[in-house]
Amino acid sequence: MPKIPDQTGRRIVVTGANSGTGKEAAKRLAAAGASVVMGVRTPSKGEDAAAEIRREHPSADLEVRRLDLADLASVHAFAEGLLADDRRPDVLVNNAGVMAPPERFTTADGFELQFGTNFLGPFALTNLLLPALLDSAGNARPHPGTALPRVVTMSSLAAVGGRIRFTDLQWEHGYNPWRAYAQSKLADLLLTLHLHRLTVERGWALTSTAAHPGFTRTNLQTAGRSLGRSRPARSSDRALPFTQAVEQGTEPLLYAAVGPAAVGGAYYGPSGPAGLTGTTTTASIPRSARSADLARSLWAVAEDLTGTRAPA
Repeated sequence: MPKIPDQTGRRIVVTGANSGTGKEAAKRLAAAGASVVMGVRTPSKGEDAAAEIRREHPSADLEVRRLDLADLASVHAFAEGLLADDRRPDVLVNNAGVMAPPERFTTADGFELQFGTNFLGPFALTNLLLPALLDSAGNARPHPGTALPRVVTMSSLAAVGGRIRFTDLQWEHGYNPWRAYAQSKLADLLLTLHLHRLTVERGWALTSTAAHPGFTRTNLQTAGRSLGRSRPARSSDRALPFTQAVEQGTEPLLYAAVGPAAVGGAYYGPSGPAGLTGTTTTASIPRSARSADLARSLWAVAEDLTGTRAPA
């Protein structure tokens, strides 16, 4: 795997850090010297993941904090805790998510689970932490190409087929698990692109990037589909030749988060056929995400739904 640049002195927040790409990112970033805040829904699982990382990297600087992106009160509490600290975050990695639960579930705030967890929760967290991220730019340390604070958001190949259903964002009618997932991941990409436009318009010292993992084998494929079932959903290995391990699948996220050559408004993913596997490359922005007006409209709706706004 490519070597991550030295991250000593930098504080990086990773959501969904107890498993999958989140845990791998936390491990690799901590191994590179970063102080990593692991945002997790279940702290005991987060502590188990941190202990596992420390067994491999005894000097890893890890802190586990509770964060449930399906509950805006938890998002606020998590952000307030970080803002109260003396150390400001340098990078926010919006990684956590849920995929395709078989029936419609809702968040603590009444949003459809995937739209709320995958998009509205990260959207609120980003807005709440933006003042601290922008403040950290004034104290950026000399890491070539990575001095500016960053927000990186994990999207998915599913965004290609996504559509923002403004008339029924919460899928109260005709719920379809995969179409709802596609909408949420398209929304993540639109978040990234509109945030990048704001950095240009307002002259912010901030980089906004996105990534997708291709088809990476993690528990994401089964956890969401197991919700509401008496038995966990089973992962099929029929597509195994077209999938990759989590170590490789986390590369685009790491590149977007701390890669020296990563740029604002860019999208990174695997370079192989159909973007399923392979080394990291710049991915094409899908047609579904190219409208600035669509991104602006969704941003405004998300502000109203979450009650959070970016700094003026």
